[in-house]
Amino acid sequence: MNFRNMLFTFIAVIAILLAASSVYSVHQTQRAILLKFGAVSQADVAPGLHFKIPIAEEVKYFDARVLTLDSPPERYYTLEKKPLIVDSFVKWRVVDVEKFYTATSFDQIRARRILQERVNEGLRNQISRRDMHEVVSGERDQLMAELTSELNRVMRTAAGIEVVDVRVKRIDLPTEVSSAVYDRMNSERQIEARQYRATGEELALGIRADADRQTVVIEAEAYRDAEQTRGDGDARSASIYADAYNKDREFYTFYRSINAYVNVFSNKGDMLVLDPSNEFFRYLKKDT
Repeated sequence: MNFRNMLFTFIAVIAILLAASSVYSVHQTQRAILLKFGAVSQADVAPGLHFKIPIAEEVKYFDARVLTLDSPPERYYTLEKKPLIVDSFVKWRVVDVEKFYTATSFDQIRARRILQERVNEGLRNQISRRDMHEVVSGERDQLMAELTSELNRVMRTAAGIEVVDVRVKRIDLPTEVSSAVYDRMNSERQIEARQYRATGEELALGIRADADRQTVVIEAEAYRDAEQTRGDGDARSASIYADAYNKDREFYTFYRSINAYVNVFSNKGDMLVLDPSNEFFRYLKKDT
C-alpha cells in the first residue's frame, strides 16, 4: 500500500469518527443538555436523534424519571423538646435542566446531598412546631403536605428539582427514651393489674359471702319444709291410726298388744317382773 492510499484511509477513518461523534440521541427516559466549550448551548434537548459539532459540543444526560431518595434515620425534636428518630424518603425528578446542571453539574451524588439537606431542614422545622401526638398521628398528613409543598418550592428555585412527595416510613423513640417509656408503661400496667386483681378479689368475696348466705337460707328453708312435711305426715298418720282405732277398738287393742308381746319377748335374756293379773297379759289369758 502506497502513501496515498494510507492517507485516504486515514482521512476516511477520521471522517467516519467525526460523523459518528456528531450524531447523538436522547431517550424518552432521559433529560439532556448541550454544551459548547463548557457553556450551555441548548438547555433541554428533546428526545430523539440530534446532531452536534464534534469536539466543540458535548452532551450530558440525566435520568428524567421519578427518582427516590431514601434518607437515613435522623433525630428531630418536637415542640416539647422530645426526641424522635424519623426515617423518611423523597420522590423527585428534574424539571428545569439548566438550573439542575448549574446546581449539580448532573452529579447525582451532589443532587442527593443538596436534596437531603433541604429535607432534613424541612423536617426539623415542621416537627419542631408540633408536639409528639401531632407528629405521630394527629397532623402527620398535614405535616407531609406542608413539607412537600415548601420543599418543592425551594428546590425548583434552587436546583430545578420537582419534589413529588415526601413520606415518613417510620417514627421511633431513641433507645434511651424507649427504655424509660417501656419502664413507665410497665409500671402503669402493673398498677392496673393490681387494681384489677383487688377489684376481682373484692367481687369474689362478695360473691362467696352471698353464696354462703344463700346456702344457709336454702338449708334453713329446706329444714323448715322437711319438718313441716314430717309434722304433716305424723299428723296424717295419727289421724289414720285414730280412724282405724275408732272403727274397731277391740281389734286395735289386740293388735297393739300382740306387737308389744313380740317386742318384749323377742330377747330371751330380758327379765320382766309383772303381776300376772296385769292388764298387759290380758290377751295371754285363756279365758279372754
